[in-house]
Amino acid sequence: MRNIEQGVAMKRFFPLLIALLLPAGAALAAEAPDALIQRLSTEMLERIKSDKDLQAGDFAKISNVVDTTIMPHVNFERMTALAVGRNWRSATPEQQKRLMAEFRVLLIRTYSGAVSAAKDRTVRMKPMRGAPDDAQVIVRSEVLQPRADPIQLDYRLEKSGDTWKIYDVNVLGVWLIETYRNQFAQEVSAGGIDGLIKSLSEKNQSFGSSSKS
Repeated sequence: MRNIEQGVAMKRFFPLLIALLLPAGAALAAEAPDALIQRLSTEMLERIKSDKDLQAGDFAKISNVVDTTIMPHVNFERMTALAVGRNWRSATPEQQKRLMAEFRVLLIRTYSGAVSAAKDRTVRMKPMRGAPDDAQVIVRSEVLQPRADPIQLDYRLEKSGDTWKIYDVNVLGVWLIETYRNQFAQEVSAGGIDGLIKSLSEKNQSFGSSSKS
């Protein structure tokens, strides 16, 4: 029952990941991880408020923004590898490439229609924990929403050179990687890596068909 409740919570609130991590053309800079998250969150909330296409969940526009702005701040290969779990190591380079492509589209398609939910929200950062020389940290925040309890939204980041990169997100106590790892493991057990790729592709195609109907 707890796993079901976690899955519902993730599907309901994970749109905020997309909404809060799409900075308005911000350049990479040597800044603290909590400062990075606060800047990206604030900039994207402002962008949503002023862009009706993003509010409407325009997939093409959100996809373009992700490609040009969010990816420089995310280690998406590590995110995909962790989601696939131990099966990632047995995948060929071509299979890994296809898994990353389908996983990215799945995330955007699943939640692009819910970006508008973030337009009336604000973000409050929690005190940063950890030592200055830590190579991996968790940045904790809350999304404040009108007439409702705050939404817990935390990020795992790793240091890459002089910058920080996101590789996992926690919404209401549910980590994104853990949620998808369980689903992907079942798919691989049933049909191997190619079966997982096929399943992801079919889900993406079904989203595309439903959006046109």
